[in-house]
Amino acid sequence: MGTGIGMLGLAGILAQDGTRAAAAPPSSGSPLAPKPAHFAPRAKHIIHLFMNGGPSQVDTFDPKPALEKHNGQRPPAANLSTERKTGGLLMSPFKFRKYGQSGIEVSDLFPNVGDCIDDICVIRSMHTNIPNHEPSLLMMNSGETQPTRPAMGSWLLYGLGTENQNLPGYVVLCPGKPVVGPQLWSNSFLPGVFQGTHINHSNSVDPKKVIRHIDNQYLTRGAQRQQLDLMKQMNELHLEKRGGQDNRLEARIESLEMAFRMQTEAQTVFDLGKETKATQDAYGSGQFARGCLSARRLVESGVRMVQVYYGNGQPWDDHGDIKAHADKAKNVDQPIAALINDLKERDLLKDTLIVWGGEFGRTPVAENGNGRDHNHHGFTMWLAGGGVKGGMTYGATDEFGFAAVDKKVHVHDLHATILHLMGLDHEKLTFRYSGRDFRLTDVHGRVVRDLFA
Repeated sequence: MGTGIGMLGLAGILAQDGTRAAAAPPSSGSPLAPKPAHFAPRAKHIIHLFMNGGPSQVDTFDPKPALEKHNGQRPPAANLSTERKTGGLLMSPFKFRKYGQSGIEVSDLFPNVGDCIDDICVIRSMHTNIPNHEPSLLMMNSGETQPTRPAMGSWLLYGLGTENQNLPGYVVLCPGKPVVGPQLWSNSFLPGVFQGTHINHSNSVDPKKVIRHIDNQYLTRGAQRQQLDLMKQMNELHLEKRGGQDNRLEARIESLEMAFRMQTEAQTVFDLGKETKATQDAYGSGQFARGCLSARRLVESGVRMVQVYYGNGQPWDDHGDIKAHADKAKNVDQPIAALINDLKERDLLKDTLIVWGGEFGRTPVAENGNGRDHNHHGFTMWLAGGGVKGGMTYGATDEFGFAAVDKKVHVHDLHATILHLMGLDHEKLTFRYSGRDFRLTDVHGRVVRDLFA
């Protein structure tokens, strides 16, 4: 009896659960149809260049001359707790120089990105909760260190829909899977139609292979449409018998429709051969270059958010020797600069927000001789386009680059700011689940308005 009474109470709570839309209902029957923002947006699309593993701020975009002066020493300010045992301060093996009219210093790891620095806002005062990959990856993607909450891309689709109904609104380009895996682009308790679509672009972006089984070799397009219409009618009858509310079934119906519509446009958007040789040469070769060029083609086609992961696993995790950053930086420097310039030339940068960074930074103190440990106390990310002020730095870490000390920006603040640039109030973008309202920023977050142009 006791258990039964408890279940009755739970049933009552769940019966009251449901969505509380972020904005006005969609203009058509599709849950992915475009929806009005809360207010005029500065950006319409996001490209997130994710350096999974954690790049070092003091070797990339946050120069610290004090590291050279106190190399090998262990002053009190360098005694912050991290994941592993570390030694004395370690000077950067890379040199910094000033770029652009703004004169912002960038290391010689990123000469091409440095040439674009007047379009970039460098946030040097990021911090997060935990110096471990798994919770920090989840925090950066979903605003929570525990699995599984909806990813930022899923929240954006839920709140805004997407402009192109023939392509997924949230695409994740990742060669293989990073640590944690698909939870990083999960819809969680949001309807399944809002989950990210993972594309493995490790070997090539063959338009016929990048999405498996996209062609039907046995039926004409008309016959497919008839078959799909029958399936849809059967599924809708099935849905009606369940009271008309079943997010999983609704997501399956929509996914079948999306798959049908994608047969033509998806193959076109992933055909990089349609680009001029000059454009392809500008991006260079390799999987990250393919990812950046594909990202531009996707947002140009109306996709709401594209994530480009650097690689499988946690490649920027250089505990053994920080000089290993050089190879990874070489792989991304040219494509990132090409992406910025390409978007500018096509007049897309003003509507496209580029976000660069990892899940945390690295320590200015040494590990294993010449490596660096995880660092959640202070790290660097940068933004470009999408209504952000270029040619500026924001915030600062201490003299050694260990902890954010001035104008600190938590990941929740970053998320609130990104949503604001997209025209969404992070406190109003909510979904009612399990008896309470959830949001990307939970009960935290402030919009960093100083970053806006």
